[in-house]
Amino acid sequence: MVTASINDMFDSTMHAVTQCLLTPVLIVLSLFFIYALINMGILLAEYYKRRKHEFDIKQFINQILAVKGRNHDELIKVIEEGKIPKRHKEVLKTLAGSSNVSKDFRESLAIKMVEDEGLWASKKLERTDIIAKISPAIGLMGTLIPLGPGLTALGSGDIQSLAQHLLIAFDAAVLGMAAAAVAFITSKIRRRWYEEDISNLETLVDTILEIS
Repeated sequence: MVTASINDMFDSTMHAVTQCLLTPVLIVLSLFFIYALINMGILLAEYYKRRKHEFDIKQFINQILAVKGRNHDELIKVIEEGKIPKRHKEVLKTLAGSSNVSKDFRESLAIKMVEDEGLWASKKLERTDIIAKISPAIGLMGTLIPLGPGLTALGSGDIQSLAQHLLIAFDAAVLGMAAAAVAFITSKIRRRWYEEDISNLETLVDTILEIS
């Protein structure tokens, strides 16, 4: 008798907790989906910008090599005019201005700055990576939570209530998968871009170390 009472209390508590989670889960799913769409828009704008300002690393390296041994200001001017990210220009300019220090220090500085750019790129990808990984799980929660009351309504013959709960469950599943899909595509494309940018930066850093 006591055991049955404890089980009933436990079941009712768990049911209350899970039902309380439904609203936060739906809010989180909505935020994930909106954030993923915003990032997709930013990605399209970035794609247009990259297409408009296509970067030829071989040509840029030749421009840098052409000012070897000349005035420091000419090298800075070439870097400023390059079609590379602003952050990468700052890295190259910092390195170009450190010619009065030891070779070992410059190499350590170059490695540190390149690593920092890699960390920056990772942070840019972090949020969409998280959404791509956990959004399906949140969507599954939003699918399963309404099924409890739905099954209860089915047992009592309340078809209308069952239909409403199933609709919430299906919407949550679709929203979770859609947010995950958009975030995954965004992260995948950006990761390829950033890896290419970091690879180019490493080559340009080596070029600056070579000529200055």
